[in-house]
Order: sequence, then structure tokens, then C-alpha cells
Amino acid sequence: MTRSTSDAMTTPLRTFRITKSRNPVDLLNAATRLFGGSITTSPLDGLAGGEHELRGVAAPDFAVGYFASPLDVRVASAAGRRRSYFVNIGVSGAIAATCGSLHATLDKATAGVVNPGDTQELRPARSRTRFLGLRIDAALVDQEFAALTGQLPTSTVRFDFALDLAKPKGRAVRLLVHSLVEQLDSGDPLFQRAELPRSQLRCIVTALLLAQPHTHTGELRDGPHPSHPRSLRAALSFIETNLSERLTLSDIAAAADCSPRTVSSAFRAQLGLSPLTYVRNLRLDRIREDILTSTDHVSTIAYRWGVSHLGRFAAEYRDRFGELPSDTAARR
Repeated sequence: MTRSTSDAMTTPLRTFRITKSRNPVDLLNAATRLFGGSITTSPLDGLAGGEHELRGVAAPDFAVGYFASPLDVRVASAAGRRRSYFVNIGVSGAIAATCGSLHATLDKATAGVVNPGDTQELRPARSRTRFLGLRIDAALVDQEFAALTGQLPTSTVRFDFALDLAKPKGRAVRLLVHSLVEQLDSGDPLFQRAELPRSQLRCIVTALLLAQPHTHTGELRDGPHPSHPRSLRAALSFIETNLSERLTLSDIAAAADCSPRTVSSAFRAQLGLSPLTYVRNLRLDRIREDILTSTDHVSTIAYRWGVSHLGRFAAEYRDRFGELPSDTAARR
């Protein structure tokens, strides 16, 4: 018999335990590892006793964790690490949450959305408080915003803090998060393919952009901008097909049937970056996916995707993801 969503969420990520300990330091360290070093954590009022459990799954664009702990904790963005959003959704009990001057009680009816660079303080109201914490790469939010509007945001999308899960749009976010967790819990090999969780995550990000007020909500209300011009679509298709090859601006311009200056202008106007920067970022994203989903050596993967200088590649990888390729490989 298939379990209901409510029943499934009483024991989420049950096969993905990272730590279960009476030492709260184990929980703090495990949370930092789960979220790829993108956060720093510290207790607010000393190290609380009791049992502290974390279950979780990490992937290239996101991580999701189930937290069961009475510990009051401060969670801050780690300096120099990749930009991330965090969404906290209650499973049971409640959390008194603070983000700057904003306050909210997080439970099954209210989630908290934390923007890149912000610090949050979480104080479980009862020892039986349980919640899901979802990390989302800021780059994915930018990409989904561009898919909705036709262009990247001109500045960081900053969401309001408290998300009402009782309203229809907020309920959609909650159901999509629960669906993602159920897929991970299913044990079905089909759902272990990287494409499916990432597709589900994109749906979550789109629902969040539409459900929760943010600094660029007005641009979404204006409707989508005109689609990419033909020359840009041709260039993007060429890059996708030939990403493992050595690509030059002249190659991309020839595929788009226009001059290098024209194709560069189109990339900057529509995507906010140069053609070669787009190529580099896409190549790094694919390499990261392969590192996390295969057992091949990092250098083998890098060469397969057209990298010719491993030292430069490692520096560019660290700049984009906040860690070295070897750090990513160590989490496999």
C-alpha cells in the first residue's frame, strides 16, 4: 500500500542518516558538511542536551536535510562560499525564527526563506520539533527567473522571510518539497537519476518565485520578455552540442551566423555574461554533476569536458562552487 504524504513525512529521508548523537557538536558539523560548507553554525545558548539527529541528501544544485534537535542555533553564510538560499519547513512542533529584524514562527503552516548572505537564528519551541531544511544554489534561482522573464535578474532576488504555506501558492511549494523528499525516499532506481531530482527542484524554485513576494516580483507580473533571438538560440544550441570541444568566440559566432561582436552583445543583453563565460560556467556545472554521480577521477572527467589546464580549472571551479573539485569528490 502506498503511504500518504502526511505519513511519509513523519519519517523523511529515513535511509539517509548522517548523524544521531547526544553531542550537539556532531549535529553542527554534519549540517556544515551536508550544505557543502556554505554555512557556519554556532549554538545560541550553550550546547543543549538531548538527542540530535540529521538525515540528508546533497546534489550539485541543492541539499535537503531533516533536523531533529532541541538545539538553539545561529546559521550564517560562510565567507567566500557559493551563494545559497535556504527554505525551512516544519514537520512537527514549531521554531521561533529570526532573520535580521524579521521574526516568524515556523511550523507546518509557515516556512522561512533565507536569502544569500543572511544570518538566521532558530530556536525550537519543543524538544520534539522536527523540520526540513532545503539549500538551493542562487544560480538556479537566477536561471529559473530568466526562464520566466527572458532575462537574468539585474540584482540578487531577495524573498520576504515568512512564507504562508496555507495559501494555495505556498501550499504548492510545500507539496513539491514533500514530493522531492518522497522521491528520494522511494528507493526506486528511476528516482536516483540526477535529472529527476533536479527537475523537481526547478519546479520548487519556479513555485517559490511565483508564490513568495520578492524584490523582482514586479518583473514577473509584467510577463515574459520576448524570447531569445534566433542567433542566440543557434549559439546556445551549438555550445550545448560541442561543449566538450575547445570553443572560441569565432566558432560560436560562425554557428550563430553573425559577427563576434553581435553574438557577444546578444549574450550580454539576454544572459548578462559573455559567450566564453557562459561556456566556462556550463562546462563547470557538467563536470560537477559528473564528479558527484560517477567514480571517475576528477582529471578524467575534466579532460572529458574539454579542460586543458587542470590548475586553472581547479581555481575556476573553486570560484564558482566555493570548494575544490577534490572536496566535491570526497563527498561521493
